[in-house]
Amino acid sequence: MASVHESMFFNPMMANGVVHANIFGIKDWVTPHKISILVLLHEMATCKGQGTPEVETRRLHMNKLNLPLLQGPDMTLDQLLKTIGECCPKLASAVSTRVKLMAEGELKDMENFFYSLQNVFSGTEPAVHKTSVIGLFLRHMILAYNKLSFSQVYKLYTALQQYYQSYEKMSSRTAEREDTDMELTSLDLEGKMEKEELEFPLRVGQIQYPSHQSELVTLSVGNGAAAGHSPKLDDEVSDRGPLSQKQAEYFLAQQASLLKNNENKALSPAALQKELNNLLKFNPDFSEAHYLSYLNSLRVQDYFSAMHSLLHYFDRLILTGSDSKSSGEDGFGRSLRYAALNLAALNCRFGHHEQAQFALQEAIRIAQESSDHVCLQHCLSWLYILEQMKGSDNAVLVEHSVKKAGQLGLPYLASLGIQSLVQQRAFSGRSANKLMDAMKDSDMLHWKHGLSELIDVSIAQKTAIWKMYGQSTMALQQTQLLLYMHSLESVNMDIHQNNTEAMAVVLCHLAELHAEQGYYSAASEILKHLKDRFPPHSQHAKIWMLFDQNIQFNRAMSDGKYHIADSLVPGIAALNGPEGLYRKALVLKAQNQITESYRLLQKLLVHCQKKKSTEMLIKVLILEAELFWRSSCHAVAVPLLLKALALSREYHLEYLTSEAILHLAFSQLMLGIPEQALNVLHMAIEPILANGTVLDRGRAMLLLAKCQVASAATCPTQEKAEAFESALQNLNESKMYFEKADCSERIREVLYIQARLFNTLGKTKERNKCAMMFRQLHQELPTYGVPLLS
Repeated sequence: MASVHESMFFNPMMANGVVHANIFGIKDWVTPHKISILVLLHEMATCKGQGTPEVETRRLHMNKLNLPLLQGPDMTLDQLLKTIGECCPKLASAVSTRVKLMAEGELKDMENFFYSLQNVFSGTEPAVHKTSVIGLFLRHMILAYNKLSFSQVYKLYTALQQYYQSYEKMSSRTAEREDTDMELTSLDLEGKMEKEELEFPLRVGQIQYPSHQSELVTLSVGNGAAAGHSPKLDDEVSDRGPLSQKQAEYFLAQQASLLKNNENKALSPAALQKELNNLLKFNPDFSEAHYLSYLNSLRVQDYFSAMHSLLHYFDRLILTGSDSKSSGEDGFGRSLRYAALNLAALNCRFGHHEQAQFALQEAIRIAQESSDHVCLQHCLSWLYILEQMKGSDNAVLVEHSVKKAGQLGLPYLASLGIQSLVQQRAFSGRSANKLMDAMKDSDMLHWKHGLSELIDVSIAQKTAIWKMYGQSTMALQQTQLLLYMHSLESVNMDIHQNNTEAMAVVLCHLAELHAEQGYYSAASEILKHLKDRFPPHSQHAKIWMLFDQNIQFNRAMSDGKYHIADSLVPGIAALNGPEGLYRKALVLKAQNQITESYRLLQKLLVHCQKKKSTEMLIKVLILEAELFWRSSCHAVAVPLLLKALALSREYHLEYLTSEAILHLAFSQLMLGIPEQALNVLHMAIEPILANGTVLDRGRAMLLLAKCQVASAATCPTQEKAEAFESALQNLNESKMYFEKADCSERIREVLYIQARLFNTLGKTKERNKCAMMFRQLHQELPTYGVPLLS
């Protein structure tokens, strides 16, 4: 042990000419950083109860930092003093003074300090108990120091001097920079330097003297999370020496937890991989580091590195497990079956279905030989996922998984099975009340067992279900519920599970709901927050990317900027192929390229029937009917709309049902039966006004006004005037909705009809006002030869 410690300042893997692969046999050793920690603990122990109430309160806050400081990686003295100073400045000053006396003094000063550490355990009421966390750390450090030879003690003292000298150099640089800034500021106040002349030297000064915090990767021990990373910070991760076992375990557990719950707070993929490579350089058999490397590779979709790290993880796990437990339950058998299961999950993630099938069959075979029912339940869940990815939804597998998980007491798997079953049944056309009853059973499991992560998933799934069924008010309620609900468990000292996939889905739905109501600035703020919370390299970034593209596309289409909408189609298609094809057909229809749009819709129709995508199929049928309108084939559009109406009612898609009814009413209006169109329209107007977008509300009110005008054509003069007045009110409401949606083309149509109606009623002033506004819009907007009113 002594030989390895002696060489730690040079090559930790080499001791007396022999390479040591496993340095974690050493539990801990003394370093300059740990001497500073010992000084801090000694000051806290000796000065306990001697300060004012305010000082004592700050010391209590300082106690929360003890565990991260003890288990975290070594940091510079500047970083340590800043961390201490945030809680107790006097304590930071005392630590700085004591370290300075030891570093600038003699070797005996450091020796006397270690001798004085034993006094904290003496007395009837010792300041530190031997069995406490701090007491164990102090005893380990005293024991490690006492085992050092004289040459090793001298090396440690030399390292302490260098440790303090680097702090002094950085302090002097910071002071010089502050003095320079003050001088430049004073010159600016005196009017001797212009603003343009002042900005350049300041930038040069910042480049010449970079802040110390940006030179090293640091861990914010105040909140237990990794500090926010920058490109410069990631590129300048220094190659540190080996970490002790506790430091390595703390670092790996912290980063793994952040990758799961708050990826934005974790180190960037490049910085984390460099730290892991440095860790594995000193101990290649550390299996947990290989698994974290596997998770890190998944962040950047690096299949080769992920496979490499995963195989190394289980190889090392088997080697270390063979020393103690090598039976079928806990040794080779358990590692092998879970290795095959993880391999199947990895291949599923990258779409390698055949390889995943083989790996899953191997995991099932080994689990059956070992009678591992828990592993078999995981295999059954992944078998369902694999079948679903292939296009065949086998609900029997999920039902069997839920029943067996309940019998084995596995609430996590049972809840996931219930939610998968709910999702499958939502796509198969079950009513919302039955689905919510099933979700209630899973929620009872969540609250009973404290599964806060699954509570978030459940709320996100309810949001998506209500949105699919067209109940935007209920979807908004679920989003607000998750946003205002605090997580049951904290991840790392006040960091909650707020960067999960469920939170990304809910925030995206919230942005879409705001955009649908015309609040584009609010939707933009939500998307900006999503971009900050889920950076482009994170695993959930594709969710907000798709929603962002769709919102921009809808806004460009409603504003008549079809060239902008067309430029957004490739981005949507890259994230969702069928959705991109549908949007391209929309753009072509708006540009009167009917043949090309119809060809794309036929291709999309085949895809929807093959994948059983009912919601997209209904949208395609409605859009196809609109293409026949453009060709004045209104009678041909009616069967398509009736088919869309039947499908939407069968699958309980209420909003699409209302959309189909609106289109059917318009077809009847164009076929010359406005009375029938008015009767049909009243069936859909209420759901549209309650849950529809502002654009759909405006279209509904515009169609209602047209139907009123057309049905009143044969009425007496008095009734016709009353119908026209009612139509004008509906047109005003429609215009208000179109203004919210920034739909200038529809506003132009409303103004045209209003001018015609005012002219019929003899209201010249109102007619002239509408005509003038129409002329202004007509000069700004292009026309495509479509009649405004039949």
